Amino acid sequence: MPELMDPRMRKQVIEYLSKKGYNRTEAMLRNESATQDAEGRPLASRVEDGGGSKYGKGLELTRVWIEGNLDIYKPELRRVLWPLFVYSFLNVVSEYYIQEAGNFFNAFKGYFEDEHPDDLRLLQPIGLPEHVADSEIAKIYRGNKYRLRLSSVAFFNLIQFLETNDKLGGSVMVMILQTHMNIVTVERAADESHSLARMLGRAKEAENFPAEDEGIPGHNAGSANVDRHTTSNILTRLKLGPLPMEQELLEDVQAELEEEDAKNPPAEGQSSLVQEFERHIKREESEDAPARTDIPLPPSKVRDVALEVQKVKENRDRFKIEGRTGGVGPAVSVVMFTFHNTYEGINCIDVSGDNLLIAAGMADHYIQVWSLKGDALESAFPNVAPEASRKLIGHSGPVYAVSFSPGIAGPTEASSGYSQVPTTNPVHLLSCSMDKTIRLWDLEMWTCLVVYKGHDGPVWDIQWGPYGHYFLTGSRDRTARLWSQDQIVYLRLFAGHEQDVDCVAFHPNSAYVFTGSSDKNVRMWQVTNGVPVRLFTGHTGNITSLACSPSGKILASADDQGTIILWDLGPGKLLKRMRGHAKGGIWSLSWSAESTVIVSGGSDGTVRVWDVAEPGNAAGQGKVIGEGGAGTKIDGGASAAQGSAAAGTKKKGKETVVTPDQISAFPTKKSPVYKVKFTRMNLVVASGAYTP
Repeated sequence: MPELMDPRMRKQVIEYLSKKGYNRTEAMLRNESATQDAEGRPLASRVEDGGGSKYGKGLELTRVWIEGNLDIYKPELRRVLWPLFVYSFLNVVSEYYIQEAGNFFNAFKGYFEDEHPDDLRLLQPIGLPEHVADSEIAKIYRGNKYRLRLSSVAFFNLIQFLETNDKLGGSVMVMILQTHMNIVTVERAADESHSLARMLGRAKEAENFPAEDEGIPGHNAGSANVDRHTTSNILTRLKLGPLPMEQELLEDVQAELEEEDAKNPPAEGQSSLVQEFERHIKREESEDAPARTDIPLPPSKVRDVALEVQKVKENRDRFKIEGRTGGVGPAVSVVMFTFHNTYEGINCIDVSGDNLLIAAGMADHYIQVWSLKGDALESAFPNVAPEASRKLIGHSGPVYAVSFSPGIAGPTEASSGYSQVPTTNPVHLLSCSMDKTIRLWDLEMWTCLVVYKGHDGPVWDIQWGPYGHYFLTGSRDRTARLWSQDQIVYLRLFAGHEQDVDCVAFHPNSAYVFTGSSDKNVRMWQVTNGVPVRLFTGHTGNITSLACSPSGKILASADDQGTIILWDLGPGKLLKRMRGHAKGGIWSLSWSAESTVIVSGGSDGTVRVWDVAEPGNAAGQGKVIGEGGAGTKIDGGASAAQGSAAAGTKKKGKETVVTPDQISAFPTKKSPVYKVKFTRMNLVVASGAYTP
């Protein structure tokens, strides 16, 4: 048996180590002395006094109790385990229990790998107190309290259990709850999300998603505030109304509509074009809308008048989609354009606003443009023969995104009665590439007009603004940038994401932009000053697509785990999650003109139609109505068993969950869907590439 150190000698050794600056050895000796009596013998102590292992025993005690709890409380109680794990691990390392820290991390990391792989990867190298002080992830967690919402019954039962078992490790967990967590308790009657029906529903779900107000703002799923240090729930007030129309343009459009009504009077029961304009399209100054001076745009031209007139016509004559009626979804039609023999060479697809052109960005560094009607494409250059398609060459790397400038199908000379009709078709095409550049192409001469440079990495996505002139890009350099068509230098830099900015989108009034990232967050930025105004954190996968509703009030975001989330922009609240796509990526989203229906397409080879308003009776709706090549076409809200079988794939094992807000699904044979788009007439155009 080793000889015990004399207490006086131990004290002298500690003083010597402190004087010489051997802080780590001093701390280890002090920890060892704290568990020994005056003669150096081990003390009979409680588990929380037993070194680094106390955290592991306390966390395992809590985990076993939660797994044995009632099913209705399990989902919310499981949310407690992740912050307990993180703060316990950081405490073990900070207290110099180096070996115990490694054992603790390896013992519990498996429970969190599916939901928190990125944080686990950042936490794993931490092995010394110096690492805790220098690590960014440790600073975020230790510098902020982790927010969590629990029902009062669940929280009371948890605390009662931990206090009853304080000598077995419960007091250690209570200490973490008090020191590092901000737990808000709610009553069932006061919070709909914790009602008995919702809790029973979550108990049946296979996956346990984070709550809307959970975590650390700016890092974990939680508040829409962009400042993680804020203690206020007051968000920046947004101006989500439509941008007011230029006065001169408004007068010209109104005069054109009056003339059109005189030439072609509306049918019986149909509103006139002027009435439609006054009801839906006309834009005036209001407190809820940005000022015209906030978003400088070039003076309007004859083409702009023709565009607005045509928008009014299509708004009046479109197929109306009002959402579900008695549990039955609207009959949405989809036309699918499929590319064959591409040999996986297509990276992206876009369809023009007039539905006449389709462009594909290639892995072989070029863009190919076709006519959807099969017509030859003419050139404005003299003596250049029309061609079936046009190849745009200029990039030195794979093309990752293409975007047509705003346009709309206009009247022909014969139908308008005029000898010269201003064109309303798209006139430009934007493309971005791995070569870090953006190119602007002319669709009349089929040549490159401008090369924009500024990003410090491959540019993943690009989108025109709703009024043209401005466009937005997202890149691997973790930034998004706002550009103007007539300037080669970017106007705004949006920085804040921790990883690549993979997808971007504009708000309909052009006053705000949205960015989605591999850090699983969606950010909303104000264009006028480049300041972030909302942060949406609830996805469990990388963000793959964004789309804002025409009403300007709701944002839809999709990820590579097959989930679509709807966000209410004003209060920054999560409205609901929609599931149905298999994992692999939802690559495109589009809204109907009424903002009542969403269509989505992705890597699972299906086009799916969703109801924005959740149906009142979600159980047992829908039925199998037809077979498809890659799956079963289902009518909205199929029952759980039918929906899982009709998820668009035939893979074995874990089935894909289909939520009842799905109206219908259109499977392809073996064609991942790159692009889906609602036309202004509320028809759906989709496109993909066949992969045998």
